[in-house]
Amino acid sequence: MTADTQRGFAELFTTIVERAAGAFLALVTALTFATVVLRYGFSVSIPDSYDLSRNFLGILIFWGIAVTGFRGEHITVDLVWGFLPPRGKQALDLLATLFTLGCMATFAWAMATKVLGTLHSGETTYDLNLPLWPFYGLAWGGLVMSVPLLLVRLMRQFRQPAAMIATAPTITH
Repeated sequence: MTADTQRGFAELFTTIVERAAGAFLALVTALTFATVVLRYGFSVSIPDSYDLSRNFLGILIFWGIAVTGFRGEHITVDLVWGFLPPRGKQALDLLATLFTLGCMATFAWAMATKVLGTLHSGETTYDLNLPLWPFYGLAWGGLVMSVPLLLVRLMRQFRQPAAMIATAPTITH
């Protein structure tokens, strides 16, 4: 497999994860809008709207974590990074990506136990008695997606460290 093919696959995979996060954002937004309009306009509520929006927001956050980890667009504090020479920046970036990868893998494993626990407990939403484990499973899927995306980021940092530093966000204010 050539480098261009690998890059194309990584971009396709990232696009799929980004679109999934975007779909969940649209779903949360539409549900919140509909709930507000129905509640204040017609004195009617959507059953389980609070539970649904809460669970979809959690799903959105976990899928968003996967994308921001890959892109390196999460909130960072670069107090030390800004003073380092290029080699030091590369080393710190690699260390940060490895640490994030370890945390996300551990978090995904822990969330898997939560999904299974929720499945076995039979927990449901209040109004519609919808099982909660599928929501937790979708959120877990976002955490699982963060692991291969971070691995791709790590491989790119090893293969093209100068390009990763050149694309690092700079803060000017």
